[in-house]
Amino acid sequence: MAIAEMSKLNLVGMSYERRTLLDALHRTGAVEIKVHDEKEGMSYGCPDEEEAKVELSSMEAALAILCRAAEEGNRERKVKEDLFKDGFAVSYSEFMSAKDYRDEATAAKDRINALCDERIKTEAAISKAVRAVKDAEPYREMDEGPDHYLGTAHVDIRLGTLPKAAAGRLAALLGNIPLSGMETLFETEGEALVVVAAHRDAAAETDDALSACSFTMCPFSGEKPGREIYADAEKEKAGLEEKRKEGEEALYAMRELVRPLKIYTDYLRFEIEKGEAGGKMLETEHAFLLEAYVPREAESLVSLAIEGSGVTAYYEFSEPSEDEMPPTLMKNKPLFSNFETITNTYSPPNSREMDPTVVMAFFYSLFMGFIMADVGYGVIMLVAGTIVWYKTKSRKSGLNSLSGVFAVGGVFAIAMGVLCNSWFGYYIEAYSAVIPDAQSAMWSFVGIPVPAVLVIAMIIGTVQLAAAYVCKMVQCFRRGRAGDAVCEGGTWTIFAIGACLALIGLTEELHAGILTYVGGIMAGVGLVAAMFTAGRKEKIVGKFTKGFGALYSIINFASDILSYARLYGLMLSGAVVCQLVTSYSIDFLTSGSVGLIILAIVILLVGHGFNLAMSLLSAYIHDSRLQYVEFYGKFFEGEGELFAPIGSGNKHVYLDLHEGGESAKASVTLEESAALEVKT
Repeated sequence: MAIAEMSKLNLVGMSYERRTLLDALHRTGAVEIKVHDEKEGMSYGCPDEEEAKVELSSMEAALAILCRAAEEGNRERKVKEDLFKDGFAVSYSEFMSAKDYRDEATAAKDRINALCDERIKTEAAISKAVRAVKDAEPYREMDEGPDHYLGTAHVDIRLGTLPKAAAGRLAALLGNIPLSGMETLFETEGEALVVVAAHRDAAAETDDALSACSFTMCPFSGEKPGREIYADAEKEKAGLEEKRKEGEEALYAMRELVRPLKIYTDYLRFEIEKGEAGGKMLETEHAFLLEAYVPREAESLVSLAIEGSGVTAYYEFSEPSEDEMPPTLMKNKPLFSNFETITNTYSPPNSREMDPTVVMAFFYSLFMGFIMADVGYGVIMLVAGTIVWYKTKSRKSGLNSLSGVFAVGGVFAIAMGVLCNSWFGYYIEAYSAVIPDAQSAMWSFVGIPVPAVLVIAMIIGTVQLAAAYVCKMVQCFRRGRAGDAVCEGGTWTIFAIGACLALIGLTEELHAGILTYVGGIMAGVGLVAAMFTAGRKEKIVGKFTKGFGALYSIINFASDILSYARLYGLMLSGAVVCQLVTSYSIDFLTSGSVGLIILAIVILLVGHGFNLAMSLLSAYIHDSRLQYVEFYGKFFEGEGELFAPIGSGNKHVYLDLHEGGESAKASVTLEESAALEVKT
């Protein structure tokens, strides 16, 4: 539940050794280079990485072609390979040796592009051949060539096709034209091959009749028989398809190059990053000045890397100045690290505030469980989330984190389902629910009937608001501002706790009326204290306006509490659908009709599947909103930038920094850094 403290690395080195030094810093996974403050007599480096960027772009394009072809080939062969999944581990030595793979990678890229270009040409030729086969099909029974039906000095002869249904109409039209006639030579399923003869004096009328019947003139000429024309078209098409198949096989045979090409493209990406790092450094003709951020726990590790690299360099670690905002590296246990994606979606915390992830994770999971509130749904969330998390754990990603969040939410959903006595919407009669029914149970709140679960939702929400003010206090104390901690956090914490107790006391069914007075007194004391201390830093007029503003904040506080009513609304909508699906399904299952039993199974699968998906989506969105607006709005500052050490931008691989095989990702956590330091 903390953010790593950062040290500032200042280093002076020789320009010709810069890349060697960056390689050494890269291996630590604990150095983020920053833009150096400008100094007199020095200028920024001007990296020229356009050539490498062009090479990377072309290499990625070729790699995408190869992966797509290989995946299609595997589907046809029903072969499963993990070769095309990103996030595989690569030893540091293998990664750095990728620079020697350039010639082979370039040759592979050229070969892939050549095969791709050839395939495009072949596809175009196949399309043309398919049209030729279709055109020749009506003539496949002709023993004569098209020139056999040439006209004479006085007679025009037309050989061609028309829709089979139009043959009778054409015969009727020609029957009304003197000195003209037709003969049907061959019929396919939808076309008729006909020969039309007409005296030249009737040519115009004959052409009009042919046009009216959608007649298509024979596209072929010569003495070659129609059956041979068709056979040649089929042969050419088959040859082109075989050529396409050979090209696909050639591309598929190159699938073993996917791994080395992915390693090489990530190495290119690292080389570009090293070049661009020069643009962040100040340099003279022979030396450069580097500034970077390093987690304080990793200082020894970075020192060992610099001194072990063999470069000539002077360096020191210092405290970042007050006006600097170092990058943010959150230190959370694996269970809570999944929830960092929720916080980061809103904004990463800045490095000078507390990390709210652990506190937020508890309330986020509680609210998700409250909304789902069903044992069956919770089990599905837990099992499915765990499976997806396990399958994607090789590399941290949004999917991996969210699956972990849903799995933890599933545990809370199971607990809430037990308390609500909901098992896929079914109530066990012999078991009494602890939480009242969301649809029917009413409690008397200040004498007014109110849904019981709505009251519970608002009480839970008030608890979170109190926790938010506690976080405000902690944040101020950490910064040495004890007065602000008490006046800005402590007073409102007392008020929020008092409001929570008052809510409980005002609910008759909870039989805690004494809490109405206790909570009221606490809330009153907290509010008065907040009013009198709000303007402590202001002059006389400011003290009054600030105090009035504190009083006005009660309206905002009440609005925040009402926002938690959405927990009740979402829980109610999901519960109603869940119960309806189960109720109808049970009625159909017990009917004895095979058809209704099948329908019941369909309703169970589709109904619960749809309701689970929609409830999860609603829970994710509205739960996040409660955290971002109501909870974080009380203390969270944000606007931080996540720690991104040099070389952490790999797209396909992550680095195993130990030749012995112990894995450590490029974005080394502080615990891993410490372990790495000991082993080094």
